[in-house]
Amino acid sequence: MSAPAVAAPAAAPIVATPEPRVSRPRAGRAVWRSRTVRALSVLAAIGVWEFLTANHIRLWVRFDTLPTVTQIVRAFRHQLGTDAYYLDLGQSLIRILSGFGLAAVVGVTTGVALGRSRWFADIVGPLTELARPIPAIAIVPVAILLFPDDEAGIVFITFVAAVFPILVATRHAVRALPTIWEESVRTQGGNRWDVLWRVVLPGSLPGVFGGLSVGIGVAWICVVSAEMISGRLGVGYRTWQAYTIVDYPGVFVGIITIGVLGYTTSAAVELLGRRVTHWLPRGDEEAK
Repeated sequence: MSAPAVAAPAAAPIVATPEPRVSRPRAGRAVWRSRTVRALSVLAAIGVWEFLTANHIRLWVRFDTLPTVTQIVRAFRHQLGTDAYYLDLGQSLIRILSGFGLAAVVGVTTGVALGRSRWFADIVGPLTELARPIPAIAIVPVAILLFPDDEAGIVFITFVAAVFPILVATRHAVRALPTIWEESVRTQGGNRWDVLWRVVLPGSLPGVFGGLSVGIGVAWICVVSAEMISGRLGVGYRTWQAYTIVDYPGVFVGIITIGVLGYTTSAAVELLGRRVTHWLPRGDEEAK
């Protein structure tokens, strides 16, 4: 008589272990720790600057010729109490917003057209590639000849500086989109406009905002340079005037103002990009 067969033990069910997620308190502590480190790094740089300039240190560079932090703060407080400072501030902001806003519209539109249309790329593409390597500040003489007043010329220079980073980033973002997205829309009966509004524009937004972030930084460089050369108002103009009258603390007031303005506008562009592309997976970036 044969022995009864022994049933094999059933395999244990595979239970998927959830990925560990960072708790809110821990994420909050990470954010504050990061902010504290960044603030301390800035304070340390200010402390080193004060030490080198106050003690007239000469290494490879001559820190004894530069103003101390105390002198710069005193000049900053004086500038904040004058109307000219806020007039220059407003004038530079108007120029940067006008030139950058126009560059954003033209750059995104042209970039999408270059990425989607072969005919447009063949006609306009070579012209953009020839003009793109030319520094915007080299167009100052052309701007003076083209426009009757300095204001329009400075806005034009700002536009030229910002438009090419935006255009190139948009073009690359459009060309990098997976073709299966477009095919999915077309199989559902969508036309070219449906593909544009439902695939091309949403899919290229991360690259577009990358170009906008670069463009706003380049625009500040060129608007300040243009103000120094041909402006009558603005932060760049006032900084250069301070240098001509040997007001070195005033020069650093202008430099710090430019840095704060550039940081603020760049942060605003990045914040807008995060809000518009909130559907993107960011992972650990949220804790930064």
